[in-house]
Amino acid sequence: MSDLSALTKRQKEVLEAIYNSLKNYGYPPTLADLRDKLDVTSNQSVLDFLKILEEKGFIKKEEGTARSIVILPSGYDLLFKPPLAPFLGVTTAGFPAEPLEMNGIWDDISPELSKYAGEVFLLKINGDSMINAGISNGDYVLVKKDKEYVSGDIVLADVDGESTVKRFISENKPPFVYLKPENPNYKNIIFTEAVRLKGKIISVIRN
Repeated sequence: MSDLSALTKRQKEVLEAIYNSLKNYGYPPTLADLRDKLDVTSNQSVLDFLKILEEKGFIKKEEGTARSIVILPSGYDLLFKPPLAPFLGVTTAGFPAEPLEMNGIWDDISPELSKYAGEVFLLKINGDSMINAGISNGDYVLVKKDKEYVSGDIVLADVDGESTVKRFISENKPPFVYLKPENPNYKNIIFTEAVRLKGKIISVIRN
């Protein structure tokens, strides 16, 4: 566990405000939210607090914005709170499409999945190519980053820079290796150098 003395009272208030926003509203606080919480008048004061939290290894953020804040494991330890899984965006279960960058929605990892903290993320499905696998338009999928895949895994794939969810198939007959939709209205995607597997779908959260 992290030492509570590692942060001042005000720094811990900032970390708690970040956690509560993620938990209660589904997204990190804005700089304005944190200004109000801390009763300060400048964004720089808030950014200074965030910089300290990042330097001490409790959060990670992109420069100049509070919406990209991620609480690191040591931050959860300090707060004695369970990890939260980041919602990274929208992917397709249809034709490949460019993923949308979203800094919203976080959700609790279940106790059974807590061992994957830091290795999983949520994506919202847009499309119907996986309906026969029980994944429908508007559902959320929990994706685990991985490096090894077996035939039959449902995967998140990058196809020439665009993301899609399909079933990974590897067999001893043409087309040998491909991504299979679970809807007869869609065609297989043949595996080429332009295809990269990004993770396995380990859970589906219904719309």
